Amino acid sequence: MDFSYDREMRSIHTFGLLSRAEAYAVASSPADVLAAVDRFGAPPTLILGGGSNILPLDYIPGLVLHNKLEGISLDAEDDSHVWLSAGGGVNWHELVLSSLDHGYGGLENLALIPGSAGASPIQNIGAYGVELKDIFARLEAIELSSGETVVFEGLDCQFGYRDSIFKQAAKGKYFITRLVLRLTRSQHQLRTNYGAIAEQLTSMGLSAPDQASSRSVAEAVMHIRRSKLPDWNHLGNAGSFFKNPLVPLAKAQQLLTDHPGMPYYPQEGGLAKLAAAWLIDQCGWKGRREGAVGCYEKQALVLVNYGGATGREVMAFSEKITADVQERLGVALEREVNVVGRHEVS
Repeated sequence: MDFSYDREMRSIHTFGLLSRAEAYAVASSPADVLAAVDRFGAPPTLILGGGSNILPLDYIPGLVLHNKLEGISLDAEDDSHVWLSAGGGVNWHELVLSSLDHGYGGLENLALIPGSAGASPIQNIGAYGVELKDIFARLEAIELSSGETVVFEGLDCQFGYRDSIFKQAAKGKYFITRLVLRLTRSQHQLRTNYGAIAEQLTSMGLSAPDQASSRSVAEAVMHIRRSKLPDWNHLGNAGSFFKNPLVPLAKAQQLLTDHPGMPYYPQEGGLAKLAAAWLIDQCGWKGRREGAVGCYEKQALVLVNYGGATGREVMAFSEKITADVQERLGVALEREVNVVGRHEVS
């Protein structure tokens, strides 16, 4: 088990922000999890996966426990489905590619999402009309207070839009060791009508729906993501910084009066989902830069670190955006990234 104090965090999260952790440990097995907690003497402040959805501030007090549990295997199968198991530290995109290599369906729309398998249910990750909950079977986790292994099934996780029990009542209480997904063996139900997938498939020579496959859909998704999103290895970011807001349908219709081309998506319960990127762009923030922080020129949902930025600077920039959208359009934006740590006194 790798264990150290006063660890510099810039190299182990995708935003690349200047930050330090009081203590840091790598868990490559369930035993490592318990050993790290015992050595530090307290549960972790942060359980780190791929480090792709966090905004670390100057200093993270307590223990940062890095999930590095590996392994992909077939847990069970029947005539129509397989149950694919992955360790909590498995790279998410590598899991998607592994499923495609075996001809399984269900993960194609979730290709190229950064992060780890263990972090995916916390956020209920989603893209292009598919969410993790759609193919989720169960997970195993260590309850940090007792050291016992607990199994969570779908309803136990209380999945919502980019949300779960692990971001709410169970936040920080469990270390996810294993994820099991229910995927199709054949007759895959492909979802190609969201965003630009159908258009991209046509450009690939697959104009008819029955010509597409799980792999071709994944390739289309990867092409779209690469064309719109910055590579964090070259330009630090945490992916989508803001959630797409849910508003009363009446509010969406009010906005449509002044902005007839505004994209929106009716939801259950008299709600509508708005495109946060469109809202931010309407307020003139897309492509804007202040010092080392900016709003990406190709995708307004993504805030970027041009080099040397701090969490304090990113927070201040994001708060200017939310205040402007609220003032101009009357819509409250909510962060999708998880803010961890605290500002140090200047």
